[in-house]
Formats: sequence, C-alpha cells, structure tokens
Amino acid sequence: MSLLNRPSDNRPGPKDFARRIRAHTLRMVHAAKASHIGGCLSMADILAVLYTRILRVDPDDPQLAGRDRFVLSKGHATAVLYAALGECGFFPLSELDTYCRDGSIFTGHVSHAVPGVEVSTGSLGHGLPMAIGMALVARAAGNGSRAFCLLSDGECDEGSNWEGILFAPHHKLDNLCVIVDFNKIQSFGTVAEVLNLDPFAEKWRSFGWHVVEIDGHDVAALERVLSAMPAPSARPTVVIAHTIKGKGVSFMENKLEWHYRSPSDELLAQALAELAS
Repeated sequence: MSLLNRPSDNRPGPKDFARRIRAHTLRMVHAAKASHIGGCLSMADILAVLYTRILRVDPDDPQLAGRDRFVLSKGHATAVLYAALGECGFFPLSELDTYCRDGSIFTGHVSHAVPGVEVSTGSLGHGLPMAIGMALVARAAGNGSRAFCLLSDGECDEGSNWEGILFAPHHKLDNLCVIVDFNKIQSFGTVAEVLNLDPFAEKWRSFGWHVVEIDGHDVAALERVLSAMPAPSARPTVVIAHTIKGKGVSFMENKLEWHYRSPSDELLAQALAELAS
C-alpha cells in the first residue's frame, strides 16, 4: 500500500517523524564513530515531509511500477535516509544498528542494496543527472511517476550539476523536483568562503527553472510546495530550502566541526535529551 494511501490518522506527522529520524541518526553515527551528522540533521525535516506526505512509494513493494523516485545526491548524509526508510517499514528498525559495520548493507554512503534506495550515490554531482534520466523515462512511460533529488549546497560546486540544470528545462521535465539543502556550510568552510553561489536563485531562474525559496524546517510550507508537483508551465522545479546545519541539537547548529565529528557518549545523551524535550 502506498504511504500516501494510508489513512491519515495512521501516518506519523512530519514533526514527530523528523524528531525520530534525528534520534536514530545520532545513535547510528555515535555507535559507528562516523561523520556527517550536521548535514543529516539539516535535511531531516525535508525527508520527513517527503516520506510522510509526498512520495508515492510502497515499503511492501519497493520496486512498484510507477512509484516516485527519490535520489539522495548528497550521499554522505545517508544515515538519516536509512533512518527514514526504517521508520517507513522498508526494513526492521533494528537493522539500523549495523550501520557502517563490516558486512552491512548500510554503508557510509548511500547504497542501493538497502530496500527503498533507488541508486547508490556519494560522488557529488552524480545524483541529479540520474534523477533527470528517471524523469525522462517516467514521462515516456506516461505513468505519472515523479523524480525528486536532494542536493547539498556545496555539491552545487560540481559542473555536472550545471549540465543537468541546463538539460532539464530544455526537455520540459515538469515531473522533476530538485531540493537543495542550503545549510551554507560545506566540508572545509562556509559555502560563501569556499565558492560563493550567489546569486543562487537567480542562476536557476536564468536556466529556466521554476524556483521556490523556503524555510527548510517549516514542514507545512515544505508540504505545500512539494505537493504542487508537477510544476507549472512545463518546467522542472527547484526548492531552495534554507536550513541549519545540525538542526535540532543546540551545540551542533551552524558548527563546521559537526561535518566530520561524531558525538561522545556524554554529547549523545545531551543531544537525545534536547530532541526529547
């Protein structure tokens, strides 16, 4: 059964879903002594809206014909996607405990071996071209399938993305939606310092996209915007979601160090307490 076809009173609300996947992600990264917690937390609200309100997918049949496709192009932030898929029932939540362990399918960059994952990603700049291909195939099939692709802001330094950004409007892919997790911090500094993207929205508009800028933690606004697919005027949509790196944990918010750092036992307990309050 599609997530969207479940009775609404049985579906988790996006805010509660986001809180739960943030907590799972913190535990996973802590146990594995892994990284990228800041970028996972910044996109949790986006995933919560997608998986509770938008995507036409079926945990009982991950390869369902005509399903929507979601591509996480910022594949290093995989822990929170695995948490979202577990919460949706694509696999038992207990399997998250194997994250980044030897022999686990739950690798540190997103893997298509995990039920519900469409493609493996991790090399930045590859996800959008694949999502564009999925949108093209869906339009040719006429099955109403949509493609959603989540990019990081630092990933927009990659030239392959801009080739795709040219291609999609030319082919009028109104069933394609790109979401940029614009938390303004990348691996070695702020986006403005490393390679300034401004004027960011204007660049997309000049390439022919339908552009929406939004608070990426406002779940009601996210639902309203993402529910508007296909886009108006036969154009692809980009949602520039202004977010906070480390959102939900006060000592991680807007801190570059949490791109690579994992929390200690004490900091994990503090972070989980904040989420529960």
